[in-house]
Order: sequence, then structure tokens, then C-alpha cells
Amino acid sequence: MRGQFQDQSGLFSYIDTEERIPKKHPLRQVRALVREVLGELDREFQRLYSHEGRPSIPPEMLLSALLLQVFYGIRSEIQLMEQLNYNLLFRWFVGLSPDDPVWVPETFTKNRERLQGSDIFQKFMTTLLAHKKVRPLLSNEHFSVDGTLIEAWASQKSFRPKDNPDDGDGDNFHGQKRKNDTHQSTSDPDSRLFKKAAGREAKLCYMGHALMENRNGLAVAAKVTHADGTAERRAAENLAKAQRKAYGRRITVGSDKAYDTWDHVANLRGLEVTPHVAQNDTVNKRTGTQRRSSIDKRTTRHDGYLKSQTRRKMIECIFGWGKQHGTMRKTKHRGIAGVSADFMLNLIAYNLIRIPKLTAI
Repeated sequence: MRGQFQDQSGLFSYIDTEERIPKKHPLRQVRALVREVLGELDREFQRLYSHEGRPSIPPEMLLSALLLQVFYGIRSEIQLMEQLNYNLLFRWFVGLSPDDPVWVPETFTKNRERLQGSDIFQKFMTTLLAHKKVRPLLSNEHFSVDGTLIEAWASQKSFRPKDNPDDGDGDNFHGQKRKNDTHQSTSDPDSRLFKKAAGREAKLCYMGHALMENRNGLAVAAKVTHADGTAERRAAENLAKAQRKAYGRRITVGSDKAYDTWDHVANLRGLEVTPHVAQNDTVNKRTGTQRRSSIDKRTTRHDGYLKSQTRRKMIECIFGWGKQHGTMRKTKHRGIAGVSADFMLNLIAYNLIRIPKLTAI
């Protein structure tokens, strides 16, 4: 028998939002973990806000909504507010009831900038890694580091001479020598013109760096810098130094061939960090000479070196997930502070997706 079509459903619904979400939905465990971490950060939130004036968007809801934006790769705050308006799953995760009004996108963006100007994202990551369920999953001795390019929210036409930024419309730049020393983006001055390898196109971008523990491949630290040829090695040294100081013992750090330079390896050893760097002894195609690696048998003869070289490749999963599913491929923020906060959010989101799977084993 054919069912009768009704264009409108009932006016009222008496089903609880909790009952609408499947019991085995993957966000259930993520939401519970996020709520516990946010509870630990209550005192930090109190320090960010004044005790007078109009109430803002609760930071717990704000952070939960930002995580949803990364989980589902939502491109803008406008689209995020649209989803929160009619998506019961999103409302449930953030903590909104079906009848609660959704925030204006401009208001949401202004409140988000308050968190970006603080270190709350770093404290969220630290609290998450210190959680009783997460701490046993981490290695406190073996790590890996790598960097990736984050395309800036600026066009090539905005990259103009510093001494005369109003010279033309920026369309005809073919044949010109454009360098970061003489040119700057008028849209995002913090971005830099950089190319990943010889023969590749140069783009305005930032460079994101991640430190991963080798036991389960979870991100433990992050840093965003200007994109240049030495940024990866400088950031790796800073991240390794902080991790070495936090654990108070010698650690190992694995990395790819781009980190195989004499000064970088010497700096790591000076920090009491064992450099498990991949050997770069390839032949230079232009000169025909063979490179000499700064890593010798003092390091490569140990079994731990081979294990580090195997595990370090897992860090590509972090960057791959962030660019395929998250918001890491091309940032929607301008300025190194906003890009750093978004990069950290992507690493937090990756960890939150991975942790329930690891704890279920």
C-alpha cells in the first residue's frame, strides 16, 4: 500500500537529542574525551574572560565547534553556523539544545580570535596528552619530526614590491624576479614565497612542523614558521629541545633526508638528542658529485635507528589526514598566530580520532 505524502512533519518533537545519535557513533567517545579535557581547563578559561560585561560564547562550545570544523573539513564559519542550525549531530556535540539559537558568524569569528591570541590550544593538547587514558599510549623516548607546507590565503597578485606595493594590479609578473627580500604579500604579509622542490611552482605559504611519538604515532608538539630553506631544521631543534627538557632524559628523533646536514646533527647531539636522520648520500644530478652524509655507523649500527626510520613515516599520516579531511591544505586564516592555532587544532583533531581506536585494542 502506498504511503501518504505529507510535506510538513509534526510541529513538536518530544524525542531527546541524545536518542537521535547512534550508540556506536564514533563521535560519542570523542565527545566524552573532549568534555573531560575541557573540564580540566576551566581555570584557564576563567583567566581569559572578564567578570563584567556581556556574556560571550562559552569557550567550551567554541572549542567543540572548532573541532567539528576540522573533523568535517568545513571551509568557513558561515558554513559551520549553517550546519549547527540544522544538524542535530553537531548541536549534540557542541552542547546546544534543538531550540537554542545559533551564533552570528561574525560573533563566532571574534570570539575565536580571543582563543587564538592565547595559548589555550597548546594547553588543550598538553591536557589531552596527560589524560589517564592517553598517557600510556605515548612513548617518552622515541620521536619523529617533519614539516609540511600550508598554502596561505593570499594570491600571487598580492605579492608586490615592498617599496612600491601600489605599482600596477599585480597581474603581469611573468619574467620578473620576485623574492621575499624585495616583495611581500599585501593580503598576508607573514606568508612567504616558497617552492617544495626544484621544478615545482612557488606558492605563498607557511611551514608547519609536527613532533610525533613513535609508539602509536600521536602528535605531541607543533610549530608554525615562515617558509624558508632552514625552517624545518630550526623548528626540529626547538621541538626536540623542549621535549628533551620535559622528560629529563636523552631522546631519539627520527627525520628524513632533508635534515641530514652537519650543523643540524651537531646541534641535536649538543642537546642530548640522538639524531636518527635518514642518510642523504645521493649523487647530485647537476654536478655529478656524491653527497657525504653526516650520519655514520656510530648511529646506523644500532637496531633503534632502523626502527626509527620505519616509524617516522607515520608522521605523513598526520599531514595527510589534515590535508585530506581537515583544514590544513590551504589555511583560511591570515597571520602566523591564526595559522598556528589552526594547525594545532588539526593535530588535536587527529589525536582525538586516533585515541578511541587505540584504547579499544
